[in-house]
Amino acid sequence: MNHRKKSLFFILLIILSLPLPASADNTASTATGEYGFLAGYGISHIGFGDTRHEIQTLDLIPRAGFFVSGEIGKGSWYQGRHEIVVELPYHLAINYGGRSMVGVYVIGHWRFTSLDKYVPYVLAGGGPLYVDLGLPTMGTRLCYSYQGGTGLQYFIHKKTTLSMEYRYHHISNAGTASPNEPINSSKILFGVSFYY
Repeated sequence: MNHRKKSLFFILLIILSLPLPASADNTASTATGEYGFLAGYGISHIGFGDTRHEIQTLDLIPRAGFFVSGEIGKGSWYQGRHEIVVELPYHLAINYGGRSMVGVYVIGHWRFTSLDKYVPYVLAGGGPLYVDLGLPTMGTRLCYSYQGGTGLQYFIHKKTTLSMEYRYHHISNAGTASPNEPINSSKILFGVSFYY
């Protein structure tokens, strides 16, 4: 690492370790949980991994979450809370004659709570998915998904947020059948959540 890169690395490290200004409590700091709905669009990426088919989806995802920690890291850049979210996704394959996928996801969230009106978050998780795309290259209809991403919620009321998120989304049969073509996709989702 040259001198310039080292200097930039240390400056970034110092900035990330500075305490953030205190904010007015938002509901994400004290809520028990939330429920809501996400909707959006997904598209698979041919050539990403072994993905050979372009699948475009309309995604509809009712969801409910509950916080499993109090605030951690008060005053730091990572101040936030752990949340577990259960989702019941419905993915309509709009370029495959209306075929669809449905399942259950369990997603872990880290909600950053140091800001007043905004709640950035990162997420990772997955679960089983019934896939009815008619692709013999997937080997079976019982598949599994894992995903990761990031998002941002904006409070429009004390307990109500609008959200936008990006997810990398993977589907495969996890080696339970052959062949096993994966579907590696990007998803852009928008939604509303209600904290309680």
